Amino acid sequence: MNIKVDPLSDLSIAKNAKMQPIRQISDKIGIPEEALEQYGNYKAKIDPTKIATKTKLGKVVLVTAISPTAAGEGKSTVTVGLADAMKKIGKSVVVALREPSLGPVMGVKGGATGGGYAQVLPMEEINLHFNGDLHAITTANNALAAMIDNHIHQGNELQIDPRRIIWKRVLDMNDRALRHITIGLGGPAQGIPREDGFDITVASEIMAILCLAKDLGDLKERLAQIVIGYTYAKEPITVRVLGVEGALTLLLKEAVKPNLVQTIEGTPAIIHGGPFANIAHGCNSIIATKTAMNLADVVVTEAGFGADLGAEKFMHIKSRQGNIAPDAVVIVATIRALKMQGGTPKELLKEEDVNALLEGTKNLEKHIETIRAFGIEPVVALNKFSADTAAETKALLAWCEERNISIALTEVWERGGAGGVELAKLVLRELEKPKSFAPLYSLSDTIEQKVRTIVQQVYGGKDVVFTDAAKKQIDQITAYGWDALPICMAKTQYSLSDQPKLLGRPTDFTITVREVIPKLGAGFLVCLTGDIMTMPGLPKKPAALKMDVSEDGQAVGLF
Repeated sequence: MNIKVDPLSDLSIAKNAKMQPIRQISDKIGIPEEALEQYGNYKAKIDPTKIATKTKLGKVVLVTAISPTAAGEGKSTVTVGLADAMKKIGKSVVVALREPSLGPVMGVKGGATGGGYAQVLPMEEINLHFNGDLHAITTANNALAAMIDNHIHQGNELQIDPRRIIWKRVLDMNDRALRHITIGLGGPAQGIPREDGFDITVASEIMAILCLAKDLGDLKERLAQIVIGYTYAKEPITVRVLGVEGALTLLLKEAVKPNLVQTIEGTPAIIHGGPFANIAHGCNSIIATKTAMNLADVVVTEAGFGADLGAEKFMHIKSRQGNIAPDAVVIVATIRALKMQGGTPKELLKEEDVNALLEGTKNLEKHIETIRAFGIEPVVALNKFSADTAAETKALLAWCEERNISIALTEVWERGGAGGVELAKLVLRELEKPKSFAPLYSLSDTIEQKVRTIVQQVYGGKDVVFTDAAKKQIDQITAYGWDALPICMAKTQYSLSDQPKLLGRPTDFTITVREVIPKLGAGFLVCLTGDIMTMPGLPKKPAALKMDVSEDGQAVGLF
């Protein structure tokens, strides 16, 4: 094989890092030997039931970002680097992250383990299959799908209407060809023909359930509450009625345990669960976060995409269900991304453009306002890129100073924890201040009121429009008494609106909700907006085209 390796790539940096045995990592935070289940020398699962509960739990730092662009923001990199910086200045810290999905790894985004000298290790194993959690979720999801179709094939005692089944199959890969399919063709022995479709695994309700369950017993109860469809009489059918929640829990009994790994600098990292923030709630598991809070004084975690998506869902869904209120929030921004938000084309980002930068700060300003609305004063992390000019950096720092916004120039990609010390000190200052965190809507509000609050206060939109189909679903959900659940908006990550190309800080726009789907097991209602897809497609030139494996089994081209 003639394989070229970039010595400065994230993969090369990760390969050259010296890892500590996972037992040494667990010892740093007091995990007892009986609670650690090793997966080789550098990975392990943690059994939270064998860890004593502390009376004073660690404080939570939530890392979010501006609206993402093709220029890159580096949220995971900053999250890891901030944890390393906290450790460097003497704090007991654990970083808690989501697991990567193979869809974006093979698609356009690449891996989700940070970058440069702010990474979690072993990078390639985490990005490729990890400890099998996503495969377990895929299997449990599809086992339920198989049992539904088998029940219908075997006589349909429950009178399930094949036209009203809302449970889809899943695959941990971007594959647009599977969005809409027909199953059961080929004669009576092959089942009952019906229309079906695939979602990506991270959009499965079982993924959301795994991330919101408090323990194994709660996991089983939540699985039992899943609504899979409706009868001919239009009555809901749950997993409990099918009687398969025990089998599904059995398939997930190992996946429910969080995973322990390490950063390049040996900071303990707990990685567990991986729902997308544009089509799901975008946060790692409550079990992982609570475990980290029980093991360290400071927990640095992240939520997917911008503050309008992952952070909003952390505040309204994860905080409520897990009783986890963030004690500080970091908003990651780059000069490159802000210039793109201000109108600079991607191919011109290396050229200095202070005017576009300042125009792009409108997007940052909206995300700051959103976090402040929840009662928390955010800290901005300016993630430095080599092409940033002194004039651009000075302009952004001055813009923040004029508005009394805390900002730290962050260089964790290049320098690891040392490049995040200034950020860590600003965050620690916020951790010491009293908080008045509060959600923006009450669960007793109507579905329409809750959605309108998110659209107007978080997105900055004018109003929301519900299609006739969505209105009908809302009436049905309300009639069943499910309307007191929080909202999980499925919206494009690229814009504050539901139009991906509307960058910056759009105003006077309307969000259209086309479908409302009950997720009783997860405990929220999904509102689909715009053209958002629960099964993404691959780009014209997927990242997979650059990937390979050497003759000695080493990954190449992973990033």
